Amino acid sequence: MVASRDRYFDNAKFLLIFLVVFGHLLRSFIHDHDWMLYLYKFIYTFHMPAFILISGYFAKGFRKPGFIKKVALKLIIPYFIFQVIYSVCNYLLQDQSMSSLNPMEPHWSLWFLISLFFWNLLLIPFSKLQFYWAMIVSLLTALLVGYVDSISNTLSLSRTFVFLPMFLAGFYLKKQHFEFIRTSTGKITALLVLLGVFLFCFFYEFDYSFLFGSQSYSSLGDEGVIAAIKRMAWYMLAFAATFSFFALVPTRHFFFTKWGTRTLYVYLLHGFVIKLLRTTWFDDWAFNAASVLILLLLTILLTVTLSSTFVKTVSQPIIELKMTNIIRTITGRQSSYIK
Repeated sequence: MVASRDRYFDNAKFLLIFLVVFGHLLRSFIHDHDWMLYLYKFIYTFHMPAFILISGYFAKGFRKPGFIKKVALKLIIPYFIFQVIYSVCNYLLQDQSMSSLNPMEPHWSLWFLISLFFWNLLLIPFSKLQFYWAMIVSLLTALLVGYVDSISNTLSLSRTFVFLPMFLAGFYLKKQHFEFIRTSTGKITALLVLLGVFLFCFFYEFDYSFLFGSQSYSSLGDEGVIAAIKRMAWYMLAFAATFSFFALVPTRHFFFTKWGTRTLYVYLLHGFVIKLLRTTWFDDWAFNAASVLILLLLTILLTVTLSSTFVKTVSQPIIELKMTNIIRTITGRQSSYIK
């Protein structure tokens, strides 16, 4: 049963990181191609909420001694390391000043690391509440935070509060909840829901920045009660799409299942390649219908490559702050010499 559960979530994580990479590749073309914009909005409706929900599901051991320290070492140190690397990258590729090296303003997708750290800390007070109270308080907080202009991308505070309900939902969910939605009826319903969400993104015009959760209502042009109503509507849409995604995730082992254990590598490293593509190839790309297929192939190539054992071995010292694969390789070679 444990192996089955692991396969299921590993499959889910790989599919989600695939969508993360694909979404970032799409970003360069959404302003000139409506279909790319609709697809982009559709993906952003649920891919990060689903990732965050999984993170909450696996945070159930936060009461164990040393858990917070372990999370801090795993998230905060890589955050600072990659802040520096991204600043150097921006300096070289985009001619930005190194003064952009501000540890308070997460580069690219590094917001997830700092928010994940805060979500784990917030479990200390929220876990004392019943599920429904935790969800009510987190939702009300997220709705009210939108009215505070000073809470923005700094330390990813806005995203931390906006996506907190997804993290808490994952924390309170149990294995049987995921099994419940994977019935035949659940899968058919999930397909219809996802189709409905895509049609919503197709017919209803809205600022895609709203899906990021990183800005106040006023910065998005919304004021008054209607702004909170829109965010609440987005929660309903996001949760519906997220659970629909989980209903369709396969449970058996596939060739990509093991790569689901290496999503952090893909998440932290793919941005460098995409930044390079945006400043070189994408600038002169004559985009057409066949380009979508090319983007999908690029996504596959990038995701599979960054999930490889070689990339994990080389980058493990700065991502996980350990050299397990390198030591194993050296030890294995020494053993073969002895034999």
